[in-house]
Amino acid sequence: MRHLKNFNHLGRTSPHRKSMLSNMATSLILHKRITTTVAKAKALRGYVEPLITRSKEDTTHSRRVVFSYLQSKEAVTELFREISTKVASRPGGYTRIIKTGNRIGDNAEMCLIELVDYNQVYLSGAAATEKSTSRRRRRGSAKTTKAVSSAEEKVKSVESKTETSEVEKAPEAEAASQSEEIKKEVPDTGTKKQAEKTEPENSAEETKTE
Repeated sequence: MRHLKNFNHLGRTSPHRKSMLSNMATSLILHKRITTTVAKAKALRGYVEPLITRSKEDTTHSRRVVFSYLQSKEAVTELFREISTKVASRPGGYTRIIKTGNRIGDNAEMCLIELVDYNQVYLSGAAATEKSTSRRRRRGSAKTTKAVSSAEEKVKSVESKTETSEVEKAPEAEAASQSEEIKKEVPDTGTKKQAEKTEPENSAEETKTE
């Protein structure tokens, strides 16, 4: 009975299975994507992702543990120098499985397993969708268009009110200026009349003295 035996043996003995997964993990780290069957890809995902998580701590102990699984200095160097910096902010889920159909010979279900952060097609597509959605929200928002139109109407009404108030104030200002001019002229005429009155009186007093 196979109670609590959850992993897939892949029809191989334990040493054969470990050696195969080690070689596949090394190929995945060096080439960033490989083509295999879906069953092997799922087994490889559970084998290589803990190693990628351990590579985030670049210590001698971590390198020795990873080397005990991979048995390849080039793969360990690539993992700790390049891949660990790429996946530093990712909390797991470092690989992606893309099914590619069935194999012709034995009709086995094939797939492509790759590292998520090294697929430029998916990354560029995600960036393009983010830009397009932001533009669509700006263009298609009815609330913003209504707010802009109402603001423009308010500005126009305020401008029309200011123009009418200026037109109404113009006659009042002209009347005020005219009244000020009249007031200035009235004292001048009064002083002239007083001067004219004083001049005959002065002439009469001179005649009497003579």
